[in-house]
Order: sequence, then structure tokens, then C-alpha cells
Amino acid sequence: MSELKPQAIRAEALESLLIEQNHLTAEAVDEVIIRYNERVGPMNGARVVAKAWADPDYKACLLEDGTKAIEEFEFEGGEIDKLVVVENTATVHNVVVCTLCSCYPWGLLGLPPRWYKDPAYRSRIVREPRAVLAEFGVVLDDDVEVKVWDSSAEVRYMVLPMRPDAAAAMDERAVLELITRDAMIGVAR
Repeated sequence: MSELKPQAIRAEALESLLIEQNHLTAEAVDEVIIRYNERVGPMNGARVVAKAWADPDYKACLLEDGTKAIEEFEFEGGEIDKLVVVENTATVHNVVVCTLCSCYPWGLLGLPPRWYKDPAYRSRIVREPRAVLAEFGVVLDDDVEVKVWDSSAEVRYMVLPMRPDAAAAMDERAVLELITRDAMIGVAR
């Protein structure tokens, strides 16, 4: 049996207590987990990216009007009423931040990572994007332009990562596994 992290132990204890005191049901907990694992989350964004990689017409539509392009998926979850998708290329690397708070496309990327909400990330990615990206393991050549996109209450951004050459020979499931939340934020490739 694997050792649980302290956060997992606290979460289980809290869940048990809330269920025991009839404030919550196990079914309600399961529904939230299913919602964020299956209906809201990074796999939604990965599906959009995979389709854009496979279909040039869809990719063009996605880059022109992200909000309209994702309508066909009928994603649930908020924060995607106005979506702008920006494309990473060999000469441009995009990264997303919300400098004021933590505006984020939940319906596509699931819960925001803790670092995304951290004031250090929010301020530093704007001032020194190359240094912050390097801390995430993304080291860019000097000739690659870095663009930082600031999400807001009105507009959410998502990065369309560059398609790896190997993706052309992969089945859909394998391609989906390549596409990470961090790549769709721009702090990974």
C-alpha cells in the first residue's frame, strides 16, 4: 500500500467527518470527483488541441474564435464565455497569466494549479518570462519571441501547443496523453 500524503489524509478525515455528521454524502463527493476528472478539466482542453492538430480547418476556426470553436464540445463549467486561443510556433512561445487574481478557463483546464494563483508567478512571468519559463524547464532560444497573455474577467486564454512530429503516427488516446494542462498554459511544451 502506498503512503498517503498529509493533504490526502486530512482530506479523507474531513470527508469522513462531514459524511458522519450528515453534511455531505459519499455520492456527492464522488459526483464532484467525477465532474472534475471526466467532464471538466485538462482532458477537455486536450481534446480541443488534439482536434486542432488533426484538422487544419478546425485549427483555423479555433485561432480565429476560440469561443465559437469549442461550442460543439458542450463543455460544462465556467470561465470559457470568451476564449482566445494563441498558438505556439517555432518562433513564438505564448504563456498565460492573470496578473490581478487567477482568471482561468476552468471548463477547459480544470482546477488551476496552485502556482498559477501565486503572486510570485503572477508578477514575475510578466517581468521576466524567460527566467520563469526556465524554472519550469522551458528554455527557449534567443530568437524565439515570448508573448505573455493576461487573462481577465472578460477574456480567458489558452495556448495551442506545437504539435510534436511523433503525434502524426499516434492514435487519439496516445495524442491526448501528450497534451498537458501546463502546455496549454504555456509553461511546458
